[in-house]
Amino acid sequence: MKIKANLISGRTAKQGANLEAKTYKSYFEACSYCELNSVDLDKLGAYEGNSLKVTSEFGEVVVFAKANDGNPKGLAFIPMGPWANTVLNPDTHGCGMPGLKGVPAEIEITDEKPLDMKSLMKKYLEN
Repeated sequence: MKIKANLISGRTAKQGANLEAKTYKSYFEACSYCELNSVDLDKLGAYEGNSLKVTSEFGEVVVFAKANDGNPKGLAFIPMGPWANTVLNPDTHGCGMPGLKGVPAEIEITDEKPLDMKSLMKKYLEN
């Protein structure tokens, strides 16, 4: 089962607090998840902590599921960072910031596990 979602990203307090420790577990935990409304998680048959594959026209990434009923149905949020960057629009339109909002995405449960920062960078450098 896949759901379609409007993918956005942005800074979070936890993500910002761990910017200087990008190879540490604390940064991995602060950035390698996708928040969905619990209704969307139910549609997927997913629970918090399950692995989700998020796919957009820009790439795909595996992240952990997290419930956030403050998100409207159909909205997916991944904190700003390397995991989000793999599926967001890299075009900066000359302003230096990539497109962080409104990226159409498909989300599904997967048996794959999210990659840590070093493994994620290695994977995308090789492709």
